[in-house]
Amino acid sequence: MRPITAPHTTAGPSDAAAPAAGEASAAAVHPLAPGSTRDAALALLLRLGHATAATLAKSLGVSVQVMRRHLRALEDEGLVASSAASEGPGRPTNHWQLTARGQDQFPDGSEAFAVGLLQSMVQTLPAETLRQLLAQQGSEQARIYRSQVGEGCLQERLERLVDLRRREGYVAECSPHPDGESWVIQEFHCSVMRIAEQFPCVCDQELRLIRETFPDCRVDRVQWRLEEGHSCGFRLQPHQPG
Repeated sequence: MRPITAPHTTAGPSDAAAPAAGEASAAAVHPLAPGSTRDAALALLLRLGHATAATLAKSLGVSVQVMRRHLRALEDEGLVASSAASEGPGRPTNHWQLTARGQDQFPDGSEAFAVGLLQSMVQTLPAETLRQLLAQQGSEQARIYRSQVGEGCLQERLERLVDLRRREGYVAECSPHPDGESWVIQEFHCSVMRIAEQFPCVCDQELRLIRETFPDCRVDRVQWRLEEGHSCGFRLQPHQPG
C-alpha cells in the first residue's frame, strides 16, 4: 500500500471535548493535498488524534453519509477504529482514530533503518553470529505467536495466526490442502519484502518461525515470492502420533 503524506495543518493534536472546538481544529485543513478522500481522512486523523464523522466530512467537503462509508471501509481494512462517547442527551457519538496499522500507512523510515542495520551486521559480524541472532529473534517471535495462538485444532490455530499476520501488514490466508490432512498458509503481500529482497536469510527465519510456532507439524515452503511465486506459501502437515 502506497505511503501517505500528511498535509500541513495548524490543527491541535486531538479533538476538543466540545464538538465546535473539534470542528474548528479540523477546519484549518482544507483543501487537503492531492489524494483520495480515503487518504485525506487518514491524514486528518493523524493530525487530530480522533474525530467524528461529521468533523471529518466538514473538513474534507463531503457529506457525513459518504464519510461514514469511507470510515467503515477503512475499519474493515483494520486502519481505523471507533469508540462511543456521550456528548449530552441522545445517542453516543462515534469518535474515530487510527489503529497501529493505520499509523503504519505513513512513512517512518523504519524499513530503511532495518536494511541499513542488516547491512552493517553483515559487514561486521561473522556469518554464524548473524545466523544465531536472527534465529534467536525468530524463536522469541514464535514463543509470542504460540501464546497468542493458544490451544485448539490446527485449523483454529492457523486462523488465529493468519489474523495476527494480517494485523502486522501481511495479506495472508489459510486453506485446506487437497490431500485432506494438510493445511496451506499463503501470504500474498509481505510487509518485509523490500528487506527480504536484499537479505533472503530473512525468509529462512520466516520458515523457522512457522515451524517453531507449530511444532506438532511438518512445515515446508511450497512457494516463494523471491522465486517468482505469486505468494509465499507454507504447507503444514500434522505429525502422525507415535
